[in-house]
Amino acid sequence: MRSFLNRWLCTVGLMACSFMVPAGELTVSAAASLIDAFKEIGRAFEAQHPGAEIQFNFGASDALVQQLAAGAPVDVLATADQDSMDKASAQKLVEPATRTNFARNTLVAIVPADSTRVPEGLPDLERADVERIALGNPASVPAGRYARHALERAGRWPAIEAKAIYTQNVRQALDYVARAEVDVAFVYATDAAIRKDQVRVAFTVATEVPITYPMAVVAGKSAEARRFLDYVPSPPGQAMLARYGFLPP
Repeated sequence: MRSFLNRWLCTVGLMACSFMVPAGELTVSAAASLIDAFKEIGRAFEAQHPGAEIQFNFGASDALVQQLAAGAPVDVLATADQDSMDKASAQKLVEPATRTNFARNTLVAIVPADSTRVPEGLPDLERADVERIALGNPASVPAGRYARHALERAGRWPAIEAKAIYTQNVRQALDYVARAEVDVAFVYATDAAIRKDQVRVAFTVATEVPITYPMAVVAGKSAEARRFLDYVPSPPGQAMLARYGFLPP
């Protein structure tokens, strides 16, 4: 009798746990530059898929891959460059067949909106009146990698490195300029667009490779994850991305 009761209690416990997890719940880890656009896309996806519930985890792309490798419960990964997604693929963290590019972006140098020291190109960053330059840590932040590669290609990196203030993600670099704590920062055009009253674009930075955003379903995840992945490149998803300044893939 006691054995039967124990089995019954275990069964009831498992059933209760299953009701605690909403059907269609997804966790999407996405690059920090996607915060505003993905929040809108998430709301639209939930409205079109009753029962779906999306939780977002935003951060630097490499940090997201590290979290996933450490066992973070993630269903979909979206990064701001191909290098970080390559790292996820190399560790077999994502389903290779689901990998797809869904957006493009542009790298820009920004200054505080009321700045009187506006550089016109990479050479001007070496001026004495440009003292602090924020960029994402190239070791973990795609925007920082793009910026460093551009500066290295132009032969400017040694001089600029001495002025560099590294940030944990691209939005932190944006915040530093918005608060006028640095003179210049490298961010994406989409980041600059959401703070038009606090920052302005000094110039656009040419990158050696296009800035493309890939996403993929995490290995072993559900069909609901694939539905979200398919929704982002769809016409409604692309329209929402375009409203925030992202370019089509």
